[in-house]
Amino acid sequence: MELHQLEAFSAVMSAGSITGAGRLLERSQPAVTRQIQELEADLGYALFNRNGPRVTPTHRAFLLYEEVERSLIGLKTIEQRARAIGLDEAEPLRVAATPALAASIVPRAIASLPPLGHTPQFQLRSLSAEHVVHEVLTRTADIGLVTLPIGHAGLDIHWIAEAPCVALVQSGDPLATQPSIALRDLADRRIVTVANRFRLRHRIDAAFAAARISADVFLETNASLNAVMAARAGAGVAIVDPATGLGLSIEGVTARPLDCAIPFFFGVVTSAGKPRRAAVDALLQSIEHATRELLEGVVLHPAQQHDALLQRETRVSRARTKHPEHTA
Repeated sequence: MELHQLEAFSAVMSAGSITGAGRLLERSQPAVTRQIQELEADLGYALFNRNGPRVTPTHRAFLLYEEVERSLIGLKTIEQRARAIGLDEAEPLRVAATPALAASIVPRAIASLPPLGHTPQFQLRSLSAEHVVHEVLTRTADIGLVTLPIGHAGLDIHWIAEAPCVALVQSGDPLATQPSIALRDLADRRIVTVANRFRLRHRIDAAFAAARISADVFLETNASLNAVMAARAGAGVAIVDPATGLGLSIEGVTARPLDCAIPFFFGVVTSAGKPRRAAVDALLQSIEHATRELLEGVVLHPAQQHDALLQRETRVSRARTKHPEHTA
């Protein structure tokens, strides 16, 4: 495989046509066609189904695309870093975070950094929790902010934040005038929330189950911000993490605490055994400050409490299910 072939493949995936890819790459259509054909011959399978000037990616093309994009971005990063070294510029500080944390806590932390002697460039990537862990483990990110569980070998957990989830409703909703919202008040409401069942979602489901309420989950999404915007549009009541619910000021919705504490956990991690630059340590401190400032009532647990926190939540969920009268 040649670099120009991979670039042609990536461009066709983005543009949806050979002609469009040629415009993106400033190459002729026959040249792009030839490069795709050569790549398919090297791989031994088709990447696109042809229909005149249009092409449709095959299932294998989508599987390959993520790897190709990661490689091309990596090569671009190497090129940029090589040029920066020649100019004696500081190495970029790379942060990977789940969407909720990337949109709320990280920007506030970066903006609050004190002046550094050699100010670095920052790179922030919003990824799924699993991909954040991968970025830190492979050392393509200096810092990761990721929801629990994160008991992976090769990670240094600096601390674990715990703060209760919140509900968001349209500002004109009667629930918006209440000091807090009881789960029983949501029994006849459409619920909008997150979808990852191995992280926050299972605690939300457990809280409703313990209260003997069959939640009408009208919309589930992979990003809390989507849930908030759905609530703003009137699609339902959003139950989301506090970083999104409290950290993003969105007109037209009102955040209210729930009468039942549904904990949101996230940790700040770096790669184990990797020496840290002063700029990384400075940002770690700023992230901690931003977390305390943004999340009212947040508790920061030491890293060694990771397993105990998850076990505690399992015990609480079981107790609530057995004794729902004590959940209010």
